[in-house]
Amino acid sequence: MAFKITEKELKHLAELARIEIKSSEKEKLAKDLGKIIGYFEELKSLNTKNVLPMSGGTFLENIFQEKDFSQKRLSGEKSAEAFPERQDNFLKTPPVFE
Repeated sequence: MAFKITEKELKHLAELARIEIKSSEKEKLAKDLGKIIGYFEELKSLNTKNVLPMSGGTFLENIFQEKDFSQKRLSGEKSAEAFPERQDNFLKTPPVFE
């Protein structure tokens, strides 16, 4: 079942997508978009009650990264020691752009 796309909706979609639609393309594009939306309307009617959700395309894990990050976290004082200069309770860094 095809969904009807109005010319106003088509114009609005073109503005959102920042594309220019030629007048010769409008009818075909509206018809194609209507078919796509109609297909999604058809999918809404499917019973998905007993279908388990998918978690993604893979169950692979990063074996190169350690999982326990709590041991590598520096305290505020230790991280402040990495900055030799301070100014008004702020840590001073060298300029990025000169």
